[in-house]
Amino acid sequence: MLAPAQRLRRRDEFTTALRGGRRAGRGAVVVHLTLPSPFPHDLDQPASATGAANATPPARAGFVVSKAVGGAVVRNQVKRRLRHLTRERLAALPEGATLVVRALPAAADSSYQRLGLDLDKAISAARSPRKGREGP
Repeated sequence: MLAPAQRLRRRDEFTTALRGGRRAGRGAVVVHLTLPSPFPHDLDQPASATGAANATPPARAGFVVSKAVGGAVVRNQVKRRLRHLTRERLAALPEGATLVVRALPAAADSSYQRLGLDLDKAISAARSPRKGREGP
């Protein structure tokens, strides 16, 4: 189980991560990863005014498992597997990162180990810098 501070719950949190993040799909999962900005937004405020209220939140994760994956039992099983796998990997992400894991229909038939490999590959692909296109 993820700690309450590590969960995405509201629609706008998911929307922000899906629109603003980097997407990478591998195997049975697609991840959307939004990394925190390296520059703080409150540069004009003194340090005492920012206080602990503006501390960087922990890395957070959310899951999307649609009906295309299967019935309710299968969807919940896939969601539990992904939640457990993601919990192990959140510590490797920087503070303030947002990760949305979307299960594809193939996730219903994937083993726990296969989902773990697909998740690792997708996260590393989303974290790596994009390669530029080569001209003609």
